[in-house]
Amino acid sequence: MIVAEAVGRALAACGAETVFGVVGSGNFHVTNALVASGARFVAARHEGGAATMADAYARMSGRTGIVSVHQGPGLTNAMTGLTEAAKSRTPLIVVAGEATEARSNFHIDQAGLAAAVGAVPMRVTGTAQAVTQVVAAYRVAVEERRAVLLNLPLDVQAAPYDGPLDLPARPLSSSLSSSPSSSGADGRSPGEEAVGGVAELAGALAAAERPVFVAGRGARHARRELVDLAERTGALLATSAVAKGLFRGSPWDLDVSGGFATPLTAELIRAADLVVAWGCALNMWTTRHGSLISPGATVAKVDLDAAALKTHVPADLGVVGDVAHVARSVAARLTSGKAGHRSPALAARIRDEGRWQAVPYEDESGDGRIDPRTLTIALDGLLPSERVLAIDSGNFMGYPSMFMDVPDEGGFCFTQAFQSIGLGLATAIGAALARPDRLPVAALGDGGALMGLAELETVVRLGLPMVIVVYDDEAYGAEVHHFGPHGHPLGTVTFPPADLAAIARGHGLAAVTVTRRADLAGVSEWLDGPRDRPLLVHAKVTREHGSWWLEEAFKGH
Repeated sequence: MIVAEAVGRALAACGAETVFGVVGSGNFHVTNALVASGARFVAARHEGGAATMADAYARMSGRTGIVSVHQGPGLTNAMTGLTEAAKSRTPLIVVAGEATEARSNFHIDQAGLAAAVGAVPMRVTGTAQAVTQVVAAYRVAVEERRAVLLNLPLDVQAAPYDGPLDLPARPLSSSLSSSPSSSGADGRSPGEEAVGGVAELAGALAAAERPVFVAGRGARHARRELVDLAERTGALLATSAVAKGLFRGSPWDLDVSGGFATPLTAELIRAADLVVAWGCALNMWTTRHGSLISPGATVAKVDLDAAALKTHVPADLGVVGDVAHVARSVAARLTSGKAGHRSPALAARIRDEGRWQAVPYEDESGDGRIDPRTLTIALDGLLPSERVLAIDSGNFMGYPSMFMDVPDEGGFCFTQAFQSIGLGLATAIGAALARPDRLPVAALGDGGALMGLAELETVVRLGLPMVIVVYDDEAYGAEVHHFGPHGHPLGTVTFPPADLAAIARGHGLAAVTVTRRADLAGVSEWLDGPRDRPLLVHAKVTREHGSWWLEEAFKGH
């Protein structure tokens, strides 16, 4: 067999079950070898979509994401999705053909391109080392939670493979799976250098009167351990946006900290005398530029990455280690539980005020447009609770993030580390394939929807029973509300109406246009029907002012 076939076999043996990509001559044979070895290939319509699908699939399944692309433009098309994955520390491998001949039209510095966005460039360098190098790349993705570019030079791919077939005896599992059953999946415990920090953290929790936990991406596998530790210490429970849903069902769940926080959540985090960030860097989004952390509060961080302990809001107390293991180690040092800030009265406040649906607002619907809050609250009530929600970026994004609930951390997929618009639909496809037991819901702005339009065909082709909600203000709303109040001309960021429902029908979707709440009857009809086609909800939303959370975010610009 040729090297390309050996590489495909090795990737499948390592655990590549689902592969996303666009096939060209440079990745044709390796992709076919993956399929022949049992992997499912999901053809995207654009490599950027393929990379984002793989990223979302990895986040929601706990498996390593695999992308297959052509050399040169195939890789450059995938770069935004690869950047998002690299920034999010998603275990991901992009398998790319590589033209090493400088005179080739396809030749670029692919390794340099990957390194520039934070991915790890690796390469199959010879006919005898290919399988060994594939396994090494897979281990980097899994064990270090990194996005890896695996370059396959065209001449090496085509040569006969003459090395050993020492394939892994079993698949290499992702180190920190986001699946609900994966607690403690990586098997690591705090190192010797962390033992002192564990003791110090246990002491701080024992002394704190109003502790709050803020769990992030690195804690999505550790719900059980964190809930147990919170019970022992009286801590309240919050998350960063990316971990939304992690503590759903707990009476002490404050939902999301930061820009999406309810008034009650902001009040309680500001009142904390100890804030413990678990796998969370406490960036400006999670802390509202630091304003949610009281000047007198102690900040503790637990993270696998030592650098995270001093970024954004620096830790007064830091522990390097896996969140689940550190939480267990801390709990073992605490002999008895305490109430902390918890009380029946506070539990009642969290129940009655702890979700955005309970926060009063003035409905601004009218003149052929629906208030996005009214729209989202209504959809939250209509759609099945067992859902997986994927959010694009833009002025609209706070509405589905704040007003639409999810059953757990496996119900929310938030590809926002790079803040690119246009990733939402591909995110929803990857999440849907990872969680076929749930209704996939994509929440998009009109700008992001039009950027990712090609993947509507993918949704239809795959037969996904997806609900795609487009919040249409006929503009790049973030720019309108950032620059408009200062009197700047807005012709470059506003657009004429587009019939997105007609575009969706042309791709084979069902569609409904919503300008008032009564129009959502079309969504109810779809839900009550066979759901044999995906549904696009074209919502023409009010646009007089920006979302309040975005106004808060602009303070950092």
